[in-house]
Amino acid sequence: MHKSLLLALLLAVTGASALAEDANVVSPQVTFVTSTGYWEESGDSLSALDPSDPQAEPATESKNAEGAPRRGYYKLIALRQQDGTAQIHLQQIAATPAGPEVISSAELEEFSSLKAYVTDIRPETSTGVTAQPGMFATVYLKTDPAAREPETWTVLIDDLGDIKVERASN
Repeated sequence: MHKSLLLALLLAVTGASALAEDANVVSPQVTFVTSTGYWEESGDSLSALDPSDPQAEPATESKNAEGAPRRGYYKLIALRQQDGTAQIHLQQIAATPAGPEVISSAELEEFSSLKAYVTDIRPETSTGVTAQPGMFATVYLKTDPAAREPETWTVLIDDLGDIKVERASN
């Protein structure tokens, strides 16, 4: 009987250790993540050169190993800072045969400058399916943690990859 109890305890501890390792897959600073929208690449990432720059190199069609244009989706991530406020990062993720690959990642300074407390991030649709390339997500935040209702902000990426962050106007 003691061997059975010892074996059960050993299995429980081993299982708890495995669960703890799985829990560390995502940093504890990540408070909200949403993946939404889609893109088909023309060769440039979110940090592409300004097309009005006369010295900018022309975009070339980017293709994967099979000759098809690269495709992917967008991800918004809220990271909690030590003071409780959040940074919001926008990532462009490529869907590759080997799995997701981060193409670009940028902090959205519009949110960082607010020193806001993010309370939620939601995609335009929970189905994950959008009719057009681009992205639309809503960020709920408070600039005063004692505020009763959060402010609503939107992050929009159009079919050309232009990013717009603004307070929602209902």
